[in-house]
Amino acid sequence: MKRRLQFRAWVFGLLILAATCGFSSAARFSTVIIDPGHGGRDKGAYWGGVRESTLNLRVAQHLEGLLKKRGIRTVMTRRSDVFVSLSGRAALANRYRSAVFVSIHFNASRNRLIKGAETFYWGSTGRIIAGAIQRRLPARVNTVNRGAKRRGFTVLMQTRCPAVLVECGFISNTRERGRCVTRWYQQTAARAIYDGLMACR
Repeated sequence: MKRRLQFRAWVFGLLILAATCGFSSAARFSTVIIDPGHGGRDKGAYWGGVRESTLNLRVAQHLEGLLKKRGIRTVMTRRSDVFVSLSGRAALANRYRSAVFVSIHFNASRNRLIKGAETFYWGSTGRIIAGAIQRRLPARVNTVNRGAKRRGFTVLMQTRCPAVLVECGFISNTRERGRCVTRWYQQTAARAIYDGLMACR
């Protein structure tokens, strides 16, 4: 019973923290590990001639630029169209202390009507960061808010620092794909991710 009450108190405290404006103590980090999903032989989703891996890298590059302007150290899991294993990405992130890990992706579905942005997390601090990003991203790019969700993805579970995986939009949806390929969409998505991270710092 005592442990149950302690757990409930911990959950309540986490919810209060998540609701607090600014999230100033949610995640103290000096380094952001930016992970452009897929690459090389793994192109990710592929629709209408658009490779997910290419879009992931473009958003990642915009995000890195914003973080560097703020004076925050960045580490990219890849800087070109090369393959990096999931465990290799996590291993790279685990070399750094006081870091957060952000994996950038675009989504796809057999149902071409589905659209929207969503953010995944694993740990409790990741949940706060995912929520901060998710409150900004769909509104900024004007798409459906698919929420922040807990998922056991390899790059989230094997990464020791707080980690999130952001799905910026559905390239299987013709209209959304046409927007995702634009520089405006990619820059706006990067800015939303950046602002979410800064709100948690």
